[in-house]
Amino acid sequence: MSEGTDDPALSATEELALARLALDEGDLHHAAGHLAGALARAPTLPEVHETLARLAATSGGGLDLFPINHHTFVGAVVARAHLLATAGRPAEGLELLAAATSYAPGTEWAGVPWVTAPELAERLDPAHIARVLMQVCAALPDPVPRIGRAPLTPYLTLARNAATVHPDHGLLLGAASALARRLGEVELAVRWATRGVRAQPSKMGEVWLGYAYRSSGRTRDGLAALGRAVELDPDDLAIYADIAGTLAEIGRLDEALEWTERALARDPSFDCAVHTAHRLRHLRDGDLAHLVALADFVRDHPDDSHEHGDLAQCCRGRPWLGQLTPAGGPLVDAMRQAVADDDNGLGGAVRLPAAAPPSAVGTAISTAPGLRIEVVGTPEPDPREPRRASAQRLWHYADAVPTPAVAAPSATAVERIGQIAHPAWAHPPAAYDAAVGLAGLDLADLLGLLVHPPAAPANAVGRLLAAHDPSVWVRGVQVWACLGLLHHRTDEPWESSTRRRVLLDLIWGVEDWVTEAALFALVTAAWVDPSVRPDVARVVAERLADAAAVARSRPVPIVASLAHLALAAPQLDPETAALATDLLGAHSPRLPRPRNPLRRLWQRLSRGAPRRP
Repeated sequence: MSEGTDDPALSATEELALARLALDEGDLHHAAGHLAGALARAPTLPEVHETLARLAATSGGGLDLFPINHHTFVGAVVARAHLLATAGRPAEGLELLAAATSYAPGTEWAGVPWVTAPELAERLDPAHIARVLMQVCAALPDPVPRIGRAPLTPYLTLARNAATVHPDHGLLLGAASALARRLGEVELAVRWATRGVRAQPSKMGEVWLGYAYRSSGRTRDGLAALGRAVELDPDDLAIYADIAGTLAEIGRLDEALEWTERALARDPSFDCAVHTAHRLRHLRDGDLAHLVALADFVRDHPDDSHEHGDLAQCCRGRPWLGQLTPAGGPLVDAMRQAVADDDNGLGGAVRLPAAAPPSAVGTAISTAPGLRIEVVGTPEPDPREPRRASAQRLWHYADAVPTPAVAAPSATAVERIGQIAHPAWAHPPAAYDAAVGLAGLDLADLLGLLVHPPAAPANAVGRLLAAHDPSVWVRGVQVWACLGLLHHRTDEPWESSTRRRVLLDLIWGVEDWVTEAALFALVTAAWVDPSVRPDVARVVAERLADAAAVARSRPVPIVASLAHLALAAPQLDPETAALATDLLGAHSPRLPRPRNPLRRLWQRLSRGAPRRP
């Protein structure tokens, strides 16, 4: 199903006017095309349906004008649905409306009289109605956000009518319950599911009842219903995973894990049980190895029964697992204050005991040009010098002011990074996949993005960051540019590859935000490729040990972020994990949540994090 190729600027009224004009001239095909456009923009507008009826009367029903193929425009699908209903084939028409709803659930495709009329439920087979309701449910979140429920209420009206006409049809009542549950009508969902189980006891009936109970807060009753479903079909391991997830939600973690083990004993590769088991094991002990094992399973089993969110749920909001960490240090704090005061830093000053990371200086100068930066100390080791000799230098220093040592990126690179960069992601493998859009950029462009970050885009994310913390956008650009380096010359063996060499140069270069971004790219490589894990773990351990040693003699603004990165690295040795935990002031090597003064900002940003394609 497609969105069409007509001018998107045309409104429903304009499309309708063109359709009427074409109809008056006898040009039925153009009239049909414009009517499809009008329906796509205003599917419940009475004038559109009146003109569609005229077209049908003129063309012998009009069905030939709206054929279905693999790339049919959604407006044409909806037009054919209405014509089918008019032709006495409402079952077929209802299926097409459900397909349109699956394609675009936020549009009220079914808000027309023939769908909500009680007579439709009397004419259709109840099993057919049930299948349509299940088709709609399959495209919806559970629950649907309140703002998105109104376009779906015609289906709930259909369900009410059908439940009245067919009060003892178990499949229909269960499907109706599933829809009601998603639309927030949880008590109605319980009543329908209860009726369905009483009329026709079945595994699916008990599952629908269990979900309805759970959504209404009656967890104990929900578990009982799901348990009965297992008794009816002990081989349906998805129910085991549902019971485990429900038990975990109410704090009965040991019992939850028992259910996952029961499922895995029957089928060690069953995806729902594997995902749930790894998530619950991580919830129990905080061991990163469970999440890495889950990522490996996802990579090795690309054809799971359905999309799972367990890995993303465990990584959400976690430092470097689901988002970058906010920058630290007095210069960034002063810059944030200048942004909050909206005064460009005029009259403000910040005294630094040592040179700040060059990316922080550049961001502060561009964001708060009135802020006076004074470096009052020259402690050793000099933060303006690379930690190891490297072939790639990103910065020159003149009078303690850093300037880029590489050329600015191309317009193409700026455009691509603007489309991809985001300060949050579902999990490291998802970030790696999303960065494939940067694979075509050459090395000079990717390095140029690190020191010449483009302005934040003029969209919701860009405006949010500009109003709260511009450093987050700069850090995001650097992170995604380094992820782009992972896709550079992937045909080269890892150990001798350009991507590894360049990332190591950046990791051991001048102490900077780029250090964190490059180390995250290495950590991400370890998440997606088990063969590089020992190498990455060694680099992470060496870089953190170096930062900890330096921090004993002078401030290292990036040391906390490096510690978080270490705790996100697969196969990290216990000594380095203990060092990272000590640097963060924690008591165990579990994955700590960031002590983040910008928590609300992160919560708003994470809602738009890119997912795995």
